[in-house]
Amino acid sequence: MITTEHRLPSWLRRSLPVFSAEKTHEILGKNRLNTVCESAKCPNRNECYSQQTATFMILGNTCTRSCKFCNVATGKGEVLQPDEPQRVAQAARELGLKYVVVTSVARDDLEDEGANHFAETILAIRREIPSVQIEVLTPDFHARRELISLIVQAKPEVYNHNLETVRRLTAQVRVQAKYDRSLETLQAIKDLSPEMTTKSGLMLGLGETEDELDQACRDLLIVGVNILTLGQYLRPSVDHLPVHEYVHPDHFAHLAKKYEAMGFNKVFAGPYVRSSYHAGETFGQVSSKILLENQLNAGRTEGEIV
Repeated sequence: MITTEHRLPSWLRRSLPVFSAEKTHEILGKNRLNTVCESAKCPNRNECYSQQTATFMILGNTCTRSCKFCNVATGKGEVLQPDEPQRVAQAARELGLKYVVVTSVARDDLEDEGANHFAETILAIRREIPSVQIEVLTPDFHARRELISLIVQAKPEVYNHNLETVRRLTAQVRVQAKYDRSLETLQAIKDLSPEMTTKSGLMLGLGETEDELDQACRDLLIVGVNILTLGQYLRPSVDHLPVHEYVHPDHFAHLAKKYEAMGFNKVFAGPYVRSSYHAGETFGQVSSKILLENQLNAGRTEGEIV
């Protein structure tokens, strides 16, 4: 592991994609859409755009929370655009997407925190592309089951909510979030729809210990999470939290093997892994396995799952 930010280690240096990202930019621009790829300065955006894929970010481009790791602008929530769900669906069709990932800024200023808009977006995409598979990455909605239920009822294939970091670092990294509330959100999804595939992710390199990471993974398994992503935290700017360490790809591989043995259906881990990176491929690899596991787990108590 390397503990300096002044020079990126060799495994974090990337070449430019072979194919152009121009068409993706054109479709997103024409449909007036935001992506977390751009707003969060995702290091994979050029690769994904060149493959004509992107993660749509709905509910505006300004987040009402101020997480210390995230580059998305913080401030007053923007006016909702009723036609945004249809514009997302149109862009997904034009991009030829078979697997669509939708995320959002947090909208604590709205009575429903944006949950209805999320559900409407899922339904609009399905109308436009009937055979599509959809993954959502949502805020915690303050673990309000009536809001989480709106999205569950829209039946995305995968419901993702990121834990982001270990318990000890949560107050520093996710200022307006709570570790246990995120777990409650993930538990609520499974309570509402036991067969729904759930997913969560953590960033490494913020100063967590492996023992703390082990405990976070045990906590995620207790609430039934199926898919885990682990990636390297990269500082978006000098105004964000510093990188404590760069984790070697071999250690990511070790963690993936370790946590799959612990009980996750799939662990996708690596320096550039992000929540929606190769999300469709990841779900495709494990969907039949998860279906079988859900059938076997039907009727088990929480204690038996642990």
